[in-house]
Amino acid sequence: MKIKAGIKLGVCTALLLSTVVACSNKDASPGAAQSEKGVKITFYTVDQNNAFSDLVKAYQQERPEVKIELLNAQAGTDYIQKYEALQASSNPPTAAMLEQQTVLKFKDTLLDLEPEKAKYEKLTLPGTIERNLFEGKFVGVPWTTQGYGLLYNKRVVEEAIGGTFDPASVKTRNDLEALFKKVEAAGKAPVLIHGSDWSLGSHYLSLAYGLQSKKVEDNRKFLEGLKKGSVDLSGNPQFNGLLDTFDLLKKYNLRKNDPIIADFNKDTIDFAKGNAAFYFMGDWAWSVMDPVEGRDKQFGIMPVPISNNPDDYGNQEIPVLEPFLYTIDKTRATPEQQEAAKQFFEWMVTSEQGQNSIISKMGLIMPYKDLKVKGTNAISPSISNYVKEGKVINLGMFKFLPGDHYAKLGASMQKYLINKIDRKGFIKEMESYWKSQAVN
Repeated sequence: MKIKAGIKLGVCTALLLSTVVACSNKDASPGAAQSEKGVKITFYTVDQNNAFSDLVKAYQQERPEVKIELLNAQAGTDYIQKYEALQASSNPPTAAMLEQQTVLKFKDTLLDLEPEKAKYEKLTLPGTIERNLFEGKFVGVPWTTQGYGLLYNKRVVEEAIGGTFDPASVKTRNDLEALFKKVEAAGKAPVLIHGSDWSLGSHYLSLAYGLQSKKVEDNRKFLEGLKKGSVDLSGNPQFNGLLDTFDLLKKYNLRKNDPIIADFNKDTIDFAKGNAAFYFMGDWAWSVMDPVEGRDKQFGIMPVPISNNPDDYGNQEIPVLEPFLYTIDKTRATPEQQEAAKQFFEWMVTSEQGQNSIISKMGLIMPYKDLKVKGTNAISPSISNYVKEGKVINLGMFKFLPGDHYAKLGASMQKYLINKIDRKGFIKEMESYWKSQAVN
């Protein structure tokens, strides 16, 4: 299941939430309420595999004075619409798990967590909190990280090169092509491009924005420049470097004869079985890869090099984002309820039981230093290493992208993928799209 609203890095988490049971409680009272013997809060989320239900039960056993009412909604547009309806009725949940675009939209209704900021900066990996500030404010607690780039099948690559593969050895586009040639000579497809609009228009193309600068505000200014028409994409090195690499991926694509078939399960299974050495995708693919019978065992991730200068930003970094944040209402919740929500959030991300549920049961990566649990996702360790080393592309600008970005420009990317338009034509469509956003 893929989220149909927002900018689509949420698609990644939605794929991991595919076993969700959509059962919003009509009898639930979204607005938090005080009980006679303690405090009651409501928590709006998607309850994958009953993971959050189990966490709530466990927490209430430890803290019987805290009553938590779980408001379980279906992932996708429905999830966002129901939250917006609760806000419109002036009856918001005490706490909510929200995607970044929704946090941005409702940030003025959310509790400022500045007093908690220093604590979470110590608990999380470097750069995590900075990526999740909204106009400088800390209003959401990160709990899971997602990363993407070129996934690699270790067996296929090592059989092609005749030795141990070190992803750090690929620092430039030329390095990547040399490796692709070896894989092709060994009789395997070098790479697989998933041709969906969300993969092309959100994940790949959005690198053009995140690679402009390591600072989110600079990248936001770049977006504003696109709206104003003051940015010339034809002369932008990051954008053109990204498309030069895309041309390389097109050349060696397993699906080059039918590039926009866009069957996520088929593409992912083919990669898991070793039909392609590399796959432009993210760690969420593991939910499909893991149960594949006869799949390979060892996988990793590496950056998408956009130039032949190894020192250029992005050539040795992977894009990461915390797609969902824990937030607390400030409009209706009492100070006691807000404090109860803070303590519950901290318990979920720091306790062994909370980490086990997120890492093992949900199969997600946590951007925290002191992890007591190891997951089964074979791609996660590779992503975690990049995060720990600070080799990440800051995608904090994702929350500023228009809701139709992935669909509109994803369609343009699809046309470019099948050579229906050339680079000049693609630039024209992209610049026209952004200028149309000037009134928004």
